[in-house]
Amino acid sequence: MLQYASSQPISRLPQRCAAPAPPTLLARDRYALFLDLDGTLLEHAPHPRAVAADAPLLRLLQTLTRRFGGASALVSGRSIEAVDALLAPLRLPVSGLHGFERRSASGAHTHHALPSLPALANARRLLAQVVALDPRIRFEDKRFAVALHYRQRPELETMIVDAARSIAARVGGGLELLLGPMVVELTPRGVSKASAVGEFMREPPFLGRCPVFVGDDINDELAFEWVNAVGGLSVAVNPTAATAAATRLRSVREVRSWLLGVAG
Repeated sequence: MLQYASSQPISRLPQRCAAPAPPTLLARDRYALFLDLDGTLLEHAPHPRAVAADAPLLRLLQTLTRRFGGASALVSGRSIEAVDALLAPLRLPVSGLHGFERRSASGAHTHHALPSLPALANARRLLAQVVALDPRIRFEDKRFAVALHYRQRPELETMIVDAARSIAARVGGGLELLLGPMVVELTPRGVSKASAVGEFMREPPFLGRCPVFVGDDINDELAFEWVNAVGGLSVAVNPTAATAAATRLRSVREVRSWLLGVAG
């Protein structure tokens, strides 16, 4: 099993009040590109299955992979299976489930220690009781993680977060609670998007390059910190709270426009 980068704690870097936009001119033979998906390359939807990848995005991802010599990867909270279905026919280097699983540039698929299957079963059962309160609360089963989306009922946030905290404490089993934009997740403990980036950076074609990470929510903060600590470029998308990211873009549209410029 791979040793993940986040096993070494990184102190939170100073917060920036007015970060600039990232530079468009990047030496593509010197940088490695890591991109979140939902909220970064694609707009959020009430449920992940309602998201569709458009042809311009697929062409952009293909171009970036080619221009960066293969040193371009997706780092997502979705499972690898879900990412592949969304971006078909593309099969890119990707980390799924917040660093739990990963497909390298060579196509090798690895994952970290599995959470308890009985704990997952209990989590599914207990989260189903929360969903039963309102059909607009959406359940997502990621096989080794489970989530509730409440984008259609944001006023229920306190109740849903409190319920998810209680469920996480009750089921244990190697699962931990992650909070995201209008979503709560019970995911495998001990990994992160930072650990995923660190794993990629130890392998060709990422090895020896400078990492660039682009993401949009609190679960990307550890990756921002990791990238900052090694001298890379961190890019937050429409941050609504203090962020460790050194630069910012205001929207998915701005991210795509910037990446088109980077791709040249």
